[in-house]
Amino acid sequence: MKTSKMDRRKLPVILMLILAVSMVLAACGSGKENGGGAGQEKRKVQIGYLPITHAAPLYIEEELGKESFEHIELELVKFGSWPDLMDALNTGRIDGASVLVELAMRAKEQGIDLKAVALGHKDGNVIVTAPEIERTEQLRGQNFAIPHKYSTHNILLYLMLKQAGMQYTDVNVIELPPAEMPAALAEKRIAGYVVAEPFGAKSVAIDKGRVLFQSEELWEDSVDCALVLRGDFISKHREAAQELVNKYLEAGKKAEQKDEEAKQILGKYMNVEDKVLELSLQWIKYDDLKLDEASYELLRTYLVEMGLSDNPPTFEDFVDNSFIEKAL
Repeated sequence: MKTSKMDRRKLPVILMLILAVSMVLAACGSGKENGGGAGQEKRKVQIGYLPITHAAPLYIEEELGKESFEHIELELVKFGSWPDLMDALNTGRIDGASVLVELAMRAKEQGIDLKAVALGHKDGNVIVTAPEIERTEQLRGQNFAIPHKYSTHNILLYLMLKQAGMQYTDVNVIELPPAEMPAALAEKRIAGYVVAEPFGAKSVAIDKGRVLFQSEELWEDSVDCALVLRGDFISKHREAAQELVNKYLEAGKKAEQKDEEAKQILGKYMNVEDKVLELSLQWIKYDDLKLDEASYELLRTYLVEMGLSDNPPTFEDFVDNSFIEKAL
């Protein structure tokens, strides 16, 4: 059967359409294969935090990384309390958080798939007491505040009392929101407290409190806050997780400089006076954010010793240093 003149005229047009469609499909396939090619939408990563100095690398990462992220769009989500933050993390409403490592370990122990991929800082916690308290023994029978029983702050209190030959029950331990502690000390409702910065520095800066101990005097390189990610986020978006950690480590180096730019960024995320922030930063280190096994095992020992956990998650189950190791 012969092809009509009309069919022969249409044939080049049809061939051109087929070629155009093929080129579009090939381009789309190429973009997906490269992951993060031109025009590909970035993966939004939501990380929870409380407005404390210990989360400084996160603030700097979000502020300075806006134009340089290739695969992610970082969004920090502010919370007012650790329970609220942990509820969001455990239920998958956020991808990760800068959080008290003990709270994340507790969630892991209860079956929530979480991984610690970096530390928030090292040291930087202080035991703050009323100005007239000069020795640990003077705290006997007094009210002493911590932010949460599953915290390094609680462990530091335990170690201080133990060092003085005292029992944990020799003081009346109460849990208070961090922001309330400086006022509680000034009003004599408590005799001391230990908490994340800048709340210790707030009392010291106005001469309403004194530093009885620095954390390194009780536990050198103590493990406190950590950057924790959900396991499902890591498994599904490993490239995004790697970029998040890469930029986080760069931000940690910037935080450690403690220069004016870093202070200005922190001031955007925390309602804190300059002199308080300055003092707070003197106590904290951000230069090495890898969680090592020896420090973690010591933390596990303290949790068992204090009766806070029968079987804390092992280093292998809870810590994922692969992102840091690839970044270094």
